[in-house]
Amino acid sequence: MAVDLYKQLIRPILFSGLKTDPEWLHQVTLQSLGALNGRSHSPSLAWLRSQIRRRCTHHDPRLQQTCLGLDFANPVGLAAGFDKDGSVAQLWSDFGFGFAELGTVTWHPQAGNPKPRLFRLPEDEAILNRMGFNNLGAQALATQLETHPPHPATPAAAPNGSAPAASGPAASMPGSGFPIGINLGKSKVTPLEQAAEDYCASFSLLQHLGDYFVVNVSSPNTPGLRQLQAAEQLAPILAALQALNQPQRPLLLKIAPDLSEAEIAAILTVALEQNLAGIIATNTTIDRSGLRTERLAATGNPISTEAGGLSGAPLRQRSTAVIRFIYRETQGKLPIIGVGGVSSATDAWEKITAGASLVQLYSGWVYQGPEMMRHLLRGLSDQLDRQGMDSIQEAVGLAAGSAQVQG
Repeated sequence: MAVDLYKQLIRPILFSGLKTDPEWLHQVTLQSLGALNGRSHSPSLAWLRSQIRRRCTHHDPRLQQTCLGLDFANPVGLAAGFDKDGSVAQLWSDFGFGFAELGTVTWHPQAGNPKPRLFRLPEDEAILNRMGFNNLGAQALATQLETHPPHPATPAAAPNGSAPAASGPAASMPGSGFPIGINLGKSKVTPLEQAAEDYCASFSLLQHLGDYFVVNVSSPNTPGLRQLQAAEQLAPILAALQALNQPQRPLLLKIAPDLSEAEIAAILTVALEQNLAGIIATNTTIDRSGLRTERLAATGNPISTEAGGLSGAPLRQRSTAVIRFIYRETQGKLPIIGVGGVSSATDAWEKITAGASLVQLYSGWVYQGPEMMRHLLRGLSDQLDRQGMDSIQEAVGLAAGSAQVQG
């Protein structure tokens, strides 16, 4: 049996032995991966990327689908928040992801909230963050994507022994086969009443560089942002963005998990009226119920008093319930990207059968390590085998049922 070096050796050292600051470790990881980004012409780096693909990818044509008008090699993507500035955009397909969402990016560069602001909760397989949309700004992201355009990974070998598909700048534009999403947030310095202009400024600059775009009005870490989920606040923002959406990029909305059914239903009405391409369910939660962690080790404070959004395993059931409600409420007509607590094929399958066409993960990748994508995708293939299905699309919404979101 192959040894998972990350889970058995590296993670225990990083999480327990060295007691490293999670944000510092995150930045070091991105910097290390950045050495590979756009430099695969070096034989040694090209070899390293081929080894990453060998250990992290799984290819099955039954996992392919067309959604949002885009082609996805598999339904599992990297959620926003991991690669805010697109510094590793070229590499995410090497790690087995079917797509990646960059950002959250804001029009104005911003440092984010005071540190420490990123915490692991290992007992709960969760992450608490109060980053505050720290990013280099929309112009920096545009420059990064223009300088190092994302492109599909080149498989080590095609299944039939034929030559692998070409990659490079010609394959880097939107629609090239590895969809890149861009998550848009409101700058902290921008008043809520000027939110539409702020989102539009970022979108205007970046719309030719992303395959789809996400309006993030649901982070708990920017003061007042979640107020923009109210229908009367949300509609003008979406209308202004759609007026600018001349290339007709798919525009999605990311919502909070802490909404009632009535609040979600009102948002869905606006989303349909504004011809949105889909919903991302959900963002992080401010709920602290049911956690094993009582105190945050880094601060010594009760977890109930710590600000920030919680992601990972504690969010799993809630986000799935929201997905199920949206699918039922829209009769499956509005595509859903499900995110929250995905760390295995079982978790991904649960969200897909609840109504998600695509799923995303972040915390699960931190806890399970790079090889989790191969295991997860193989698990989805096994599920298709057991169900006798020819395509992952056949599973979407199979278990939507009649369960309700509480709260």
